[in-house]
Amino acid sequence: MGSFLWKQPSYLFILIILHLVAHEARTLSSDGEALLAFKKAVTNSDGVFLNWREQDADPCNWKGVRCDSHSKRVIDLILAYHRLVGPIPPEIGKLNQLQTLSLQGNSLYGSLPPELGNCTKLQQLYLQGNYLSGYIPSEFGDLVELEALDLSSNTLSGSVPHSLDKLSKLTLFNVSMNFLTGAIPSSGSLVNFNETSFVGNLGLCGKQINLVCKDALQSSSNGLQSPSPDDMINKRNGKNSTRLVISAVATVGALLLVALMCFWGCFLYKNFGKKDMRGFRVELCGGSSVVMFHGDLPYSSKDILKKLETIDEENIIGAGGFGTVYKLAMDDGNVFALKRIVKTNEGLDRFFDRELEILGSVKHRYLVNLRGYCNSPSSKLLIYDYLQGGSLDEVLHEKSEQLDWDARINIILGAAKVSRPVYQTLDLQSF
Repeated sequence: MGSFLWKQPSYLFILIILHLVAHEARTLSSDGEALLAFKKAVTNSDGVFLNWREQDADPCNWKGVRCDSHSKRVIDLILAYHRLVGPIPPEIGKLNQLQTLSLQGNSLYGSLPPELGNCTKLQQLYLQGNYLSGYIPSEFGDLVELEALDLSSNTLSGSVPHSLDKLSKLTLFNVSMNFLTGAIPSSGSLVNFNETSFVGNLGLCGKQINLVCKDALQSSSNGLQSPSPDDMINKRNGKNSTRLVISAVATVGALLLVALMCFWGCFLYKNFGKKDMRGFRVELCGGSSVVMFHGDLPYSSKDILKKLETIDEENIIGAGGFGTVYKLAMDDGNVFALKRIVKTNEGLDRFFDRELEILGSVKHRYLVNLRGYCNSPSSKLLIYDYLQGGSLDEVLHEKSEQLDWDARINIILGAAKVSRPVYQTLDLQSF
């Protein structure tokens, strides 16, 4: 008996060692931990993370993930068009063997993590078609193996970093449809890309888009004649006055635009609202065309027109002063909201086309995404992202008892946050 008690601690020690070894074998790899941090940051998706399990030894069998067969390190993360909502966490930079990161066509928001610069083996980086904001990190210049960089159709601001000029292997570069400003670097690899890589950034300048920067003009004029202090003061005062006038005109113009749209909506509702409750089969028979924004509507015009011909009264999900809203379900399961606005006269239609172009160029996570529109002979059919929660008008006026003051304040703050980029775009494109 005494001998058994003497040996018992040895047995316990062996059991503890075996338990620790087994636990170590089941511990998720560091790449898996980084991916779980990404999953935690994402607040909504189409279910792509269902097989991302913490108890797995590695993430190599997770959906959208590909690993090196020998090292079991993650080399590809492909989660495009999976309705991901949320920020990109800094832990993504721990995937230092990553070669392809494809997150385009989602609803990711927030800033680009500078930690992505640690992924120095990255060859393809696709983040287009999201709601990413803030600056392009200069750390992206450390991605020396990068061959494709697409940041288009986001809400990025600031300048194009000079560090990107060091990416000598770039064959695809696209930062179009953002709010970038300043001079485009042109002393390295970026000089090889033309205006299609930068279109939609009204504040950019440089030889790639055939637009001389103001600083270059000022420096050349300074070389001819040095201005006196009095001239500089007068010039500064003149600039301030000009900016004040432009701001005032832009504000008045925006208010007039809102008033005109409200008047037009009431007019349409009174005169055409009751006639709006029918299908599109007849009116799409001749001369219909589809205009797409951002390039993130993954269907051909023929497919869209064919699906529009099947819409009828059973697809109605709402109605208002600006027209009737229908549910548009595509064959692949994606659902969109379709707003039908009846045409009135040619002059207003041309004005409305211009406003649609402006709204289509704005992307913000607090603004419903306008994917495109169909220009039919008798009406315009606006294609928006479908929101299952219904309209804000319905929540405020028909379900108001469900809203406490905190929820109402959040709605006000959300509306305020979207106002700045919308009015910036209206201001920039009006002059």
